[in-house]
Amino acid sequence: MGAEVERDAYLKMVGSEIGVSEWHVLDQKRIDTFADCTEDWQFIHVDPERAARETPFGSTIAHGFLTLSMLSVFSYEAMPKIKGVTMGVNYGFDRLRFISPVKAGMRVRGRFMLAEATWRKPGELLSRTSVNVEIEGEKRSALVADWLGLIYFEQ
Repeated sequence: MGAEVERDAYLKMVGSEIGVSEWHVLDQKRIDTFADCTEDWQFIHVDPERAARETPFGSTIAHGFLTLSMLSVFSYEAMPKIKGVTMGVNYGFDRLRFISPVKAGMRVRGRFMLAEATWRKPGELLSRTSVNVEIEGEKRSALVADWLGLIYFEQ
């Protein structure tokens, strides 16, 4: 879990790294479960033998959207908890790129930098967090994104 901070301390973090999550394995079981949930059973994700034979990856790879969905757990682990927050809402992305595939069995983690924090109205803060999902042992990231969130405070 991220450290608990005062609201003013959080605002002063703009422009700096605010947290790094634990490593998480994207194994074949998780990939298959995600495929079942999304009905995306493309062979590059769910057929290890065919993926090894017919793709440049040499194995199955995680869905890009599976990797993206891991941002939730990464953020719970890495981002600071701000005192006085009543809830946070995912507001979307301004930028999202899938850079490198994550082969089945690889570990990934999220690295977060607070790029911007702007008051939209009293008690409602718009945050822009730059996220880099790293693949353990790889030079290139799995994805990079500018993630938007709305943070609501007690009034």
